[in-house]
Amino acid sequence: MTKTVFIDFDGTLADHGQVPAAHIEAIQEIRANGHHVLLCTGRPKSLVPKLLRDSLFDGLVCAAGGYVEINGHVLIDTRFPADVASRTVALLTEHHTTFILEAPEAVYCLPDAADRVREAFSGKVWSTDPDDESYELMSAVHTADDLSGCSFGKAVVVESSGPTVGELAELIGPAVSAIQISVQGMSGGAGEIYLRGIDKSAGMARVAEYLGTPRSEIVAIGDGYNDVEMVAYAGIGVVVEGAPKALLDHAQFIIPGPAEHGLVDAFDRLGLSSAPVVH
Repeated sequence: MTKTVFIDFDGTLADHGQVPAAHIEAIQEIRANGHHVLLCTGRPKSLVPKLLRDSLFDGLVCAAGGYVEINGHVLIDTRFPADVASRTVALLTEHHTTFILEAPEAVYCLPDAADRVREAFSGKVWSTDPDDESYELMSAVHTADDLSGCSFGKAVVVESSGPTVGELAELIGPAVSAIQISVQGMSGGAGEIYLRGIDKSAGMARVAEYLGTPRSEIVAIGDGYNDVEMVAYAGIGVVVEGAPKALLDHAQFIIPGPAEHGLVDAFDRLGLSSAPVVH
């Protein structure tokens, strides 16, 4: 039977931003066998390399469930309400944090933070090598002196010398929650502030409804804190070794990390790469 497979980006599909060729080939193979494959990431669409988002997947669940797109059709695009957005920007600025505001079309930051953002994400989210497919992502960073009217789906604190991300979320109010950032190699103080009730499983549920996929036929593969709801929602949960216990508790089995081509192992164990789906 056709499976719908949701794959996390950082630490699952990619190793420090680099997607192994073996993973690309394995995804192409199981799609050719009739299975649906979607990227399911905390990243906004604007920080997913164009080559991946345009041709490798059937769709995208981005912004940790806040944005969903299948075959070019946008099913969900959730943004912070204007009052919550302005309060978030004001508090993050007041506490002298380095932050970005993520939207599908771009990420936004203050001009004096741009160099620190680019340095923090180099080698993790994008490459500084013009020949690398992720080099283009640096152009997704837009700067503005005033971000108070910016439309965004998630805020990411890159650096904070004051309150923790959790404390900042409490100051903003009950409309938001916070979580440790999922990008490999970021500082321990980095984290994401998102609308309460938004998580990857919400985006997955919308995809399942659109495709008519029962939960029993959903596979989720992840490695981080923001994958807990995703893996718990799936009929089959697969987790990368070294993941937090909260995630491991939902795993049907464990695979190696992307440097060891863990997705190839997962697809083989699930029988997705062995033969086409018979309808």
